[in-house]
Amino acid sequence: MNSLNQLQHISDSFGQSERMPALFLGHGSPMNGIEDNEFVQGFKDQRELLDKPNAIIVISAHWETKGTFVTAMEHPKTIHDFGGFPKALYDVQYPAPGHPELANEITELIQPKDTVHLDHKWGLDHGAWTVVKHLFPDANVPIIQLSIDYTKPADYHYALAKQLKALRHKGVLIIGSGNIVHNLRQIAWNKINDYYAYDWAIEADSKIKSWILDGNHQALIDFKSHGTAFDLAIPTPEHYLPLLYTLGLQNKQDDILLFNDKPLAGSLTMTSVKLS
Repeated sequence: MNSLNQLQHISDSFGQSERMPALFLGHGSPMNGIEDNEFVQGFKDQRELLDKPNAIIVISAHWETKGTFVTAMEHPKTIHDFGGFPKALYDVQYPAPGHPELANEITELIQPKDTVHLDHKWGLDHGAWTVVKHLFPDANVPIIQLSIDYTKPADYHYALAKQLKALRHKGVLIIGSGNIVHNLRQIAWNKINDYYAYDWAIEADSKIKSWILDGNHQALIDFKSHGTAFDLAIPTPEHYLPLLYTLGLQNKQDDILLFNDKPLAGSLTMTSVKLS
């Protein structure tokens, strides 16, 4: 099905629009939900450049499921899916509305049929609300989440994202939220606030950024085949796969911007990507 035909399945309430950007946001610590550090400022800087979308779809590292699901409730709850943080963080609510109609249409848009299923229990986890609240602090844009099927290989996620590309022309902002390098077991706790990276993190991060800028998506899909540095940088795929969702949305005309492009504590990178 070509993208022109795909658009016929999208809600008539969404008029044709200029192509919306697509984002991958390095979300880092949940504390970014309430802090005002340079990474949060990087998100806020993007806020100034974004038109208000008709809706937002977030693919977060923190919603892994068997099968692919999309939230379909009118009022998604704010999920505080973390422990050991200050009370002020648990007090935060992000009361953006959901968009059940868009969720339903995504289940029809993605082929083969019955690939995506409706969910009425999840909500907005911290991979979503801690970053989106800096882009749209008034919580006045409908938002839904699309889950990551942990049973599927990387090329499944990339191919699914490509089917969502038509939504960019309907005023839908699609955001992948994770971290390109994410190995919590290797964190250098003595450098927790330092822009420091292990050699293997630098190697993997540099190659990934080079492939993003070169449009070498196949190398990025094949991340498991690149050796020890990648095995350490991406020990589990859930924080990396949202990047593939963003890249699956890329058009040939898109400019690519890397921002918040710094490592933290040895084994994390906050690098974010904007396609526009």
